[in-house]
Amino acid sequence: MAEAPIDELGPVDYLVVEFPGSKFNGDIAPTLVDLVDRGTIRVLDLIMITKDADGSFDALELDDVEDGALGELHRLETEIAEILSADDIANVAAALEPGSTAGVLVYENLWAAPFASAVRHCGGQLVASGRIPVQALIASFEADEEEGA
Repeated sequence: MAEAPIDELGPVDYLVVEFPGSKFNGDIAPTLVDLVDRGTIRVLDLIMITKDADGSFDALELDDVEDGALGELHRLETEIAEILSADDIANVAAALEPGSTAGVLVYENLWAAPFASAVRHCGGQLVASGRIPVQALIASFEADEEEGA
C-alpha cells in the first residue's frame, strides 16, 4: 500500500455484501475499480468468503480467486494492506447464511481525507460515526409521501 502520512488519512470503513445462493459473478467489479480510479476510495482489504451448507467456510484473497470472477479487481492487489484478521473473517462468516458468498471490503474514504486532516490539525477528533441503511431512508421517504397524500 502506498504510504500516506497518518494525519492525512481519511475515514476508514468496511462493508460486507452477501450473495445468497453464492450468486456472485463479479459484475460489481467495474464499479469498485471506477471508485478507486476516480480517487473516491482506496481499497485497504478485500476478502471473498464462501460458506457451505454445512456451515464451513473458506476465505479467499484477490490473488486466490480466478481472473474471470473478479475481472479488473486483480489490479488492486498491489494496494491491499491486509487489515482483516482471521478472527474478523470468522465473525463475518458466522453471520452469513449457509450456501452464500460474501465480499468483505475495507476502504479509506479518500474524498474525506482533506476534511479529516483539517479537523485533526485544528485539534478536533471524531467522536461518533454511523451509517443510515438505504432501506431505512426509502421507508422514511415512503412514509412521508403517504402522510402528504
